[in-house]
Amino acid sequence: MQDLTIGIEEEFQIIDPNTRELKSHITEMIEEGKMLLGEQVKPELHQSMIEVGTGICSNIQEARADVVKLRKAVAGLAERKGLRIAAASTHPFSNWKDQKITPDAHYEALINEMQFLAQSLLIFGMHVHIGIADRESQIRIMNEMRYLLPHLLALSTSSPFWIGTKTGLKSYRTEVFKKFPRTDIPDHFRSYSEFENYVALLLKTGCIDRPKKIWWDVRPHPHFATLEVRICDLPAKVDEVIMLAALIQAIVAKLQKLHNMNQGFRIYHRALIQENKWRAVRYGIDGKLIDFGKQKEVPVRDLILELLDFIDDVVDDLGSRKEVEYVHTVLQEGTSADRQLRIYEATNDFNAVVDNLIAETMLGVQ
Repeated sequence: MQDLTIGIEEEFQIIDPNTRELKSHITEMIEEGKMLLGEQVKPELHQSMIEVGTGICSNIQEARADVVKLRKAVAGLAERKGLRIAAASTHPFSNWKDQKITPDAHYEALINEMQFLAQSLLIFGMHVHIGIADRESQIRIMNEMRYLLPHLLALSTSSPFWIGTKTGLKSYRTEVFKKFPRTDIPDHFRSYSEFENYVALLLKTGCIDRPKKIWWDVRPHPHFATLEVRICDLPAKVDEVIMLAALIQAIVAKLQKLHNMNQGFRIYHRALIQENKWRAVRYGIDGKLIDFGKQKEVPVRDLILELLDFIDDVVDDLGSRKEVEYVHTVLQEGTSADRQLRIYEATNDFNAVVDNLIAETMLGVQ
């Protein structure tokens, strides 16, 4: 696999446009979905979710085209059933207790293992895969880019509500998911063999039955030659999804470039990065993160601009400057979480929030 290829996975909500509630309907949709999209579409744990994944894209423009194609196809699939799709990491008011579980041995085993934690996992995310053929490079880049994961989370936030409650957080999805074991920011590994030994020990001792049950915010994918970034909420708009994928690709490219120049990026302790992750969860782009080099708080918006400066010398080679610069629009207009909160504060109506999510999901698609 060529390095720096892009793959994007999105998990969409299936919505009843009359009640605006989640609709457990994936089993009625998946057969036609497989006929249309093959392995690019699949069910998830809850029947009110449908997951799609792009092919292996050589650049960000190919990724956009595939994301648009998939959103259009899945939206059409839903509309033929009288339903809609929405992109956000939590539904504003639907209750996980009302959702049906997809009948599948894998999901039944997961619920048997995780119990209440799996049943209540009504969250929707996006994962970005960046092709890195060399496993040692995957580990090195994972170690270094952990520091920038809170920046990406802050830009992606889309889950301020949970079961009809304003949570006070910009990414409540993060707090729901961290109840699972083997989540959050990964530790630092000195080599790929050290990581392999860790996985082998978990398998040998029965902690996990497959490597994919390591659900960190970034991980070497166990089957593909990719580094998988999993920290982001799922933004509503295609432009936001593509911006995040372009940023992630550029970060990987810049870290590779530094390595090729015999330069490194400082590696920070997981506990310190977790402090910044919490701040991103709580405040999104309106908060402050810790600059651990300077040992002081810095506004997230300033740090995002510093990130753009950091990757500036690789984006033209990647052909992604336009996509990356959409960051400025997000900093000006807010994330999906910010927009959801503004609509709710103006209307006091969760239905209005859902209607806007449905509309934003289709921007640039229809």
